[in-house]
Amino acid sequence: MFSRLTSYFQEAQLEFKRVNWPTRQETIRLTGMVIGLSLIFAVFLGVLDMVFNYILVHYFI
Repeated sequence: MFSRLTSYFQEAQLEFKRVNWPTRQETIRLTGMVIGLSLIFAVFLGVLDMVFNYILVHYFI
């Protein structure tokens, strides 16, 4: 069992060496895109929530 565990970690280490890691600039750019799109989506959902709340309060209650 111990040899299988050792083999697993050795293979995992080899796989990490093969990974094409992004550069610092790519990471910063993509992180900014994710944050920006999340904010846009949050604003969109907030506006929809306000519209539906207005419709519900003024027309159905």
